[in-house]
Amino acid sequence: MKPTTNIAEALTPDGSRLTLQRHDGQFHMRVDGELLMSTRAWQSEAEMAEVGCVRVAGKMPKRVLIGGLGFGFTLRRVLEIVQPDAEVEVAELMPRMVAWNREHLREVNGLLLDDPRVTITIGDVLGVLGRAAPGRYDTVLLDVDNGPVALVDPGNDRIYSASGLRVLSRALAPGGRAVFWSAWSHRGFLRHLTAAGFRAHALAAKAYPQAVRETHTLFVADRVGRPAR
Repeated sequence: MKPTTNIAEALTPDGSRLTLQRHDGQFHMRVDGELLMSTRAWQSEAEMAEVGCVRVAGKMPKRVLIGGLGFGFTLRRVLEIVQPDAEVEVAELMPRMVAWNREHLREVNGLLLDDPRVTITIGDVLGVLGRAAPGRYDTVLLDVDNGPVALVDPGNDRIYSASGLRVLSRALAPGGRAVFWSAWSHRGFLRHLTAAGFRAHALAAKAYPQAVRETHTLFVADRVGRPAR
């Protein structure tokens, strides 16, 4: 039986224990012992970037905001797609997550943090959106907690609430696109997106490339009309 190595530990803002582990050549992250993410399951995160960075309103996105760094698979795919003059901002709540990517996960995607197009902002992504100028971002990619369902931290619900969606809408450019990663489907969330003024649909996505079934969901929300004031 191959051993599991604990590489690093930290406390989240709500006091939960976050653990970075390595097992059989793969990295895993757990919250109070429960699996949060793995370097084996990255396909849906990359697909989120692809869906978010297609030509929207006839142009490639120049300003992209990623909510949640994780193991950097969304960031990697975004950088593969966007142009050399693009600006890619990553909002990460935990400084330790950024440090782990630089120190322990360089062989995964940690080196991408030094790409000149990338800016790392330590803080809550909803706060970043709230401080942004109207219409600031062409694309916003949100991979926070488990998505709008089965939240590990109930406080993250505010990102998916009506008030949170208003903040997001204001920060998106006309014709801009937001994509929400979710561990499961949630028809009610589509109704919330529509009620908030987005043109929305859901896509099924595989957790990892060899998966037989599509178990994750991507909620796609397009901003219509003029930016909110």
